[in-house]
Formats: sequence, structure tokens, C-alpha cells
Amino acid sequence: MKMHNPPHPGEILHDMYLDPLGLTITAAAAGLGVTRKALSELINGHTNVSRDMAIRLAKAFPNTDIRLWLDLQLQYDAWQAEQRAEAIHVNPFVMPPEVMPA
Repeated sequence: MKMHNPPHPGEILHDMYLDPLGLTITAAAAGLGVTRKALSELINGHTNVSRDMAIRLAKAFPNTDIRLWLDLQLQYDAWQAEQRAEAIHVNPFVMPPEVMPA
């Protein structure tokens, strides 16, 4: 399902996981085994959820899994890309019907 202007995964991490647990960025970073700067950049939307970070988050928050974190990032990225799509101009490649995959 397409979401309208989905929040950055860092915002979800902060609002739905860190805040309710009373975790500071410093404490959460230590628990995740990352630097405070790396976690702060994620929470503030300056970096993306990497595969490694998705593993860490899934392990730290057992009610989540890797796919959740990566899907949140994908939804955010896709929406952002769709906002720029009209400005990107390409020449479409049209395949003749006889070579179209079945």
C-alpha cells in the first residue's frame, strides 16, 4: 500500500521505540553498538537505514524484523523519488511485440 509522505525511518525509531522506552540517543547507540553520531544522523533523517542497521534494530527491538526497517526505508525513498520523477526526462525503449517476455 502506498503511503502519502511517509515519515523517515529515523523518526519512527525515535517516536515509537526510543521515546516510549525513555532511551536517549547515547544509550540507544551504545545498546546498538553504533556511534552516537551515526544514530543521531539516522534519527534526524540525514542517513538511511542500512542493512547492518536493520539487523541491529531487529535484534534490539524483538517485535520488529529486518524487513520492517528496510521496508520503511524503501517506502520513504520511493515517495521521495516520486516527487522528483516529473523532472527526470528519458527516451522510452519500446520492445516489438514479438520479443516481449511472456
